[in-house]
Amino acid sequence: MYTSLTTLNRFLRVHSFYPLFMSSLMACAFFAYRVFYSGTDNYSNLLTNLLLAWLPYIFSVIAASAYRTHPKRWWVIFVLGFFWLVFFPNAPYMVTDFYHLDPRPPVPLWFDISLIAIFAFTGCFLAIASLRSIHVIIERFLGKFVGWLFALFSLSLASLGVYLGRFSRFNSWDILLNPKPVLKDIAYNLLNPLDNLGFTGFTIMFTSILLVFYLMFVPASNPLDN
Repeated sequence: MYTSLTTLNRFLRVHSFYPLFMSSLMACAFFAYRVFYSGTDNYSNLLTNLLLAWLPYIFSVIAASAYRTHPKRWWVIFVLGFFWLVFFPNAPYMVTDFYHLDPRPPVPLWFDISLIAIFAFTGCFLAIASLRSIHVIIERFLGKFVGWLFALFSLSLASLGVYLGRFSRFNSWDILLNPKPVLKDIAYNLLNPLDNLGFTGFTIMFTSILLVFYLMFVPASNPLDN
């Protein structure tokens, strides 16, 4: 049993579970203090968005575990990777929660900035950690070049998903349950980029930011080597 717990602990450490969990607890503590201090539940959407941001991370960890134990069962990893990709935009989406920032007395504005920031940073770190796990799996199957192409594609898709979620008001469930309007909106904006410069500019800008974050914080060690 000790060996199993040690193995589990090592697996969670290389996937950055502990700092991500601590960051999430800190974010929830900030929110709980705000509710206690103000007597209101303003910014309660941050809790829902944080929960959704954990979904791609959970799928990525399960996929990494499946790869370690049954690397030849590629179809299982493919299914997990698909659901990871569908929910992946939920993690960096939290950065756009600054869209709701307004002075809301009696809570100081600086506290609300800090509150949204810790939620947003946690979402970004969840995105980075989950992408790293899937990136390494792709590298193992198809090589480093394809792995980095996949990483760039995923970050671009995440930026597109963030735009659709924030400004077109779609969510991840729509691509599974009602994909037609989502695909129609994507196709129109891709085929007519000059008609909606906000879509084009936001997608390029946000992809660039996420890529820099990924290159800065991606762990030097391989999460599947431990």
